[in-house]
Amino acid sequence: MTITLNHTIVPALDNQGAADFFAGIMNLECLPLAGAHAHFAPVRVNESLTLDFMTVEDPEGHHLAFDVDPATFDGILARLKDQGVPYGNHPAHHDNGRIDHPLRPRGLFFTDETGNLYEVMSD
Repeated sequence: MTITLNHTIVPALDNQGAADFFAGIMNLECLPLAGAHAHFAPVRVNESLTLDFMTVEDPEGHHLAFDVDPATFDGILARLKDQGVPYGNHPAHHDNGRIDHPLRPRGLFFTDETGNLYEVMSD
């Protein structure tokens, strides 16, 4: 049997706000609220994976990394710039405006209000 990741919980100060922010930057679909008392705000990443944003007290940010094709990378970069979201080429410098990633030809990091660190890499 092949093992695939179905979903993961992403901590958030505001589940719907965090899901909307992430989906907007990444050009992904927000799904209807789910779970008991609608405590998950899922975002469809691909056919087999959702990120389920969940409001928690005192959330600690996670690091989530994504490989994307060059056109998708260009769209993400454009949306970050259009929305004034800081980005950078290193997790410790995720606001330096650079995309020269240490592991790939192009890549960037950005954060949300919770402190989740998103990494986007492309050729």
